[in-house]
Amino acid sequence: MRMSRILVIDDDIDLCELISDYLASEGFALDTVQNGEEGVRQALTGDHDLIVLDVMLPGISGFEVLRRIRAASAVPVLMLTARGDDVDRIVGLEMGADDYLPKPFNPRELVARIRAIQRRMATAAVEETLSPARLLLGDVELDGATRQVHRGGVQLDLTSVEFALMEVFLRLAGQVISREELSRQALGRQLHSYDRSIDVHVSNLRKKLGPLGDGGERIKAVRGIGYIYTRPSGEH
Repeated sequence: MRMSRILVIDDDIDLCELISDYLASEGFALDTVQNGEEGVRQALTGDHDLIVLDVMLPGISGFEVLRRIRAASAVPVLMLTARGDDVDRIVGLEMGADDYLPKPFNPRELVARIRAIQRRMATAAVEETLSPARLLLGDVELDGATRQVHRGGVQLDLTSVEFALMEVFLRLAGQVISREELSRQALGRQLHSYDRSIDVHVSNLRKKLGPLGDGGERIKAVRGIGYIYTRPSGEH
């Protein structure tokens, strides 16, 4: 079985060494880069299974690195942000990051986040092979075989997390789904206290879907619980 290879893009050399030593002990192969331009180049070689990307980089920022990666690749990206800086986290998730981890962090937490992303990607790959489900509700169609979602015949540009959320919402349309369940199914991990990442992903998906034909919301927040995907009138 091939060892998972991870690319760490961070200008903190000491941190890169710490991450490298810890992840190597967990069975990962590591490459590290200290600047954004080289990070983009290596990220787009297709040699890595996951990217760990710091927001604060010399030269071009982590956000610009993410933008360039997402323009050409769907490789999973976990962003490292300053603790307490919600703006960085939200911007990163809106630009297509799969998850984030605030600095400073416990290396065990980094491994847990990486494994959660890998489990989600592996599950998606198995479902694509074994269960090419087609889900249709109103003007929205999800094709599990091609991992595409169309609204009114127009393909939506969804991230892997948004696709996973869309699949859950369509399967459980009309039911209230807790934030904890959405995190487990879409992010592959438990929901942590004060973690708003699932809300940002849902917000992004809501914007891409747009309103229902009658102007109503497709995805409604249920205060203190989670979300519900609205069934179009006349559909049961």
